[in-house]
Amino acid sequence: MVRRLKHWGWGYEDEQLSPDELRGAAALIRERLGFGSADPGRAVPLSELALPPPRLKPPERLSEIAFTDSYERALHAYGRSYRDIFRAFHGHFDHPPDVVLRPRSEQELSPALEWAIDAGAVVIPFGGGTSVVGGVEVQGDDRPVVTIDLKALDRVLELDPVSRSARIQAGATGPRLEEQLASQGFTLRHFPQSFQFSTLGGWIATRAGGHFATLYTHIDDLVQSARALTPVGVWESRRLPGSGAGISPDRMLLGSEGVLGIITEAWVRVRPRPSQRASASVRFKSFAEGTEAVRALSQSGLYPANCRLIDAAEAAFTGAGDGSAALLVLGFESAEHSVDAWMKLALDCCSDHGGTWERRGSGDGQGPAASWREAFLRAPYLRDTFVAMGVLSETFETAITWDRWDSFNDHVLGAAREAVKRACGAGFVTCRFTHVYPDGPAPYYTILAPVRPGEELEQWSTIKTAASDAVIEAGGTITHHHAVGREHRPWYDRQRPEPFATALRAAKAAVDPAGAMNPGVLI
Repeated sequence: MVRRLKHWGWGYEDEQLSPDELRGAAALIRERLGFGSADPGRAVPLSELALPPPRLKPPERLSEIAFTDSYERALHAYGRSYRDIFRAFHGHFDHPPDVVLRPRSEQELSPALEWAIDAGAVVIPFGGGTSVVGGVEVQGDDRPVVTIDLKALDRVLELDPVSRSARIQAGATGPRLEEQLASQGFTLRHFPQSFQFSTLGGWIATRAGGHFATLYTHIDDLVQSARALTPVGVWESRRLPGSGAGISPDRMLLGSEGVLGIITEAWVRVRPRPSQRASASVRFKSFAEGTEAVRALSQSGLYPANCRLIDAAEAAFTGAGDGSAALLVLGFESAEHSVDAWMKLALDCCSDHGGTWERRGSGDGQGPAASWREAFLRAPYLRDTFVAMGVLSETFETAITWDRWDSFNDHVLGAAREAVKRACGAGFVTCRFTHVYPDGPAPYYTILAPVRPGEELEQWSTIKTAASDAVIEAGGTITHHHAVGREHRPWYDRQRPEPFATALRAAKAAVDPAGAMNPGVLI
């Protein structure tokens, strides 16, 4: 049996909770949060959706890869942000794509793209559909919409063990590419939270952040070269370990979010699968103490694979702590040698800043770190339950230098908490560091708050706007690894230099003269 993704939320249809399971989950969440309905609603089923009729009919030559049924159109209408899931849960699909194309090769993709542009359509490149920033939904454009789903392009085409690199098609999901690389003893080791469903092309297009909390934090660090189809031809860079020849064609595709073309494949840097691991869960009396330890670690040259500092409230909610201490999830790994010496040095550093720990692990899936990791991986599924039980769930992430961290955090936390109180009357704002650099952290804030029926999206917008304003006002970036999409556009426009914006518009006009490629994103 072929498993189908849920048309409205995260995961597969056969993973949906039964009514009894949903009520049980809601009861536990309500007990921990103190709000949310104990009698959660159910999503509008696919059979009850009333989508607007398609405005385009694909030609016969594309019939094997073209779909206009309700399931495919609904599935590709949204990403998976709170706003997306809320609207899909309630059956609101006002602007679904008119046609979904699933090319099985670049040879099928080229005429599909040509037809869509000739038909006067907007073209949306689609990977895993895991965008949390409005990256795949057309807004304010009256043209018909053609979504091109790349997931059938999912193979590792070549492996170069000498240079430790692999040529991989852009539609390969995290599990799919890791399965193929593992058979030859290698791994990409890029594990974003969306790993199960997101794709290599999506990671490149959005500059996704992955597994490593230090050093190799973004997909940028792993891309050797990339290939894309644009409306005016092929965009392919030369495969090199590095180059100083002008503006990098790879870097222009990294973070391009589909506005310049459709990424079809890339050469990426791979490594032998790690065989040596060490992990520890370090407690700190305060987040401030933990911050000092993490800063010292980030500047020590040890480069732990995992170095995530979680505040006490988030540790308690996820079951990783009791709410009395901040928690540092610390880990090292290597394919070449023991990492025990590195871990000892790191724990000595933590001890110098007041850190304590009860046990060390070797990646055995036990302890507070494992509890938090499991909660981290289940978080996207949990968002569906939050929507069903009337809990607003939102996250935002950024980055700032260490010298400005304290004032930045005070301003952003204060603005977010005030907005939550004003919009919802109650709720929580927690913080963790997802990635750390020698010059600063990447803080990730989580918001959970009760909603008023009928006002959910207004409440969300109030909080989103206040938090984003605060991030920009305090000198941070509007996104560290979630991309810009349409939801971050107003603040991205404030962050970037205007001459750069002019240059980006000109570049898009050169490769996409019809303005067909994912309009409204970036420019």
